[in-house]
Amino acid sequence: MPGRVKTRLTPPYSPVQAARLAAAALADTLDAVAGACRSLGARPMVVLDGEPGPWLPPGFTVVAQATGSFDTRLAAAFDAVRGQPALLIGMDTPQIGQDELVAALLELRAGADAVLGRALDGGWWALGLRASAGGLVRGVATSTPDTGACQFARLRAAGLGVVELPVLRDVDTAADVAPVAALAPGGRFAAAVHELRLCPGVAARPAGER
Repeated sequence: MPGRVKTRLTPPYSPVQAARLAAAALADTLDAVAGACRSLGARPMVVLDGEPGPWLPPGFTVVAQATGSFDTRLAAAFDAVRGQPALLIGMDTPQIGQDELVAALLELRAGADAVLGRALDGGWWALGLRASAGGLVRGVATSTPDTGACQFARLRAAGLGVVELPVLRDVDTAADVAPVAALAPGGRFAAAVHELRLCPGVAARPAGER
């Protein structure tokens, strides 16, 4: 929804353009998740604030997102599958492919207690737990330069063995858009970036607007 997603892209992108980029990033991410789950027989799930639309591929379980701070919502996502293995990712890394997700899931299946993919900005783009428990993320400060380090420390303090995944750049600001798009030039995100670059002053109209 314009004005509610990717607000740090505005400016230079308009709220509608930022929402368009977010939708494209989400579509690429869902494709990767669906492919990884098909490959391993895992269950794809979306933790959602709102109602699913036509953007959601078939086969996904939808769980209502909790309210509260970001760490509380992340914890609730893990609690929704308490005790089971789970890999949680956002939609900020549209360059991720199913192979990377399969590799992370296989680490959990091979016995790793946790997998953690840190982001270049100090956060993290993926967190997997062999035995999901919200308490492992609840209370860890988010959106700080040391969020990833603090999450790693929390996991280690709980006695978990952690396998670190590749460090990735996520899309937080306008400076991240082109470099991330270049990493997956065939994706929807890259296509949306290219189209907006061709028409930088034209914001797509929301559906139904005349």
